Amino acid sequence: MVPHPPNEEHIDGQMVKMEVNLDDISGEWLGYVMDVLFEAGANDVFYTPIYMKKNRPGILLQLLCSKTSMEKMKEILLRETTTLGIRYYPLTVHRMERNFKKVQTDWGAVTVKQGISNGEVFQSSPEFEDCKEIAKRMNVPLKKVYEQVWQALAENRKSN
Repeated sequence: MVPHPPNEEHIDGQMVKMEVNLDDISGEWLGYVMDVLFEAGANDVFYTPIYMKKNRPGILLQLLCSKTSMEKMKEILLRETTTLGIRYYPLTVHRMERNFKKVQTDWGAVTVKQGISNGEVFQSSPEFEDCKEIAKRMNVPLKKVYEQVWQALAENRKSN
């Protein structure tokens, strides 16, 4: 697996966007392909419904990866999907600084990913898997877990 890029703000000019149009492929296969692409080092994978030749419904699969992962991604796309061709484009990505902090709730700690630009937090996002695990384990609504995380973050901002 390719390591994640560093957490400091930087410009990554060694990225590629790859895409294929797909028809005659099931939703189950698409989920499997997404998992395989992520395991192989894709930075992002996403699907968009499209209309193809003769007005046939299809799926546009797009992925972002480093140039060094391109051949591996091509192999997966050709082996695991119904595509007969792959488009790819060079891509530059401006990545913001990231910080991870733990926030306490009544039910346990939740990791929050923060986006930072010019030393200021501009985005905070609770890690879904942490919130989901607490909601299931404690038998509380997921939205209540998120509410407590947002409340704790607001209180932290007031005290700083």
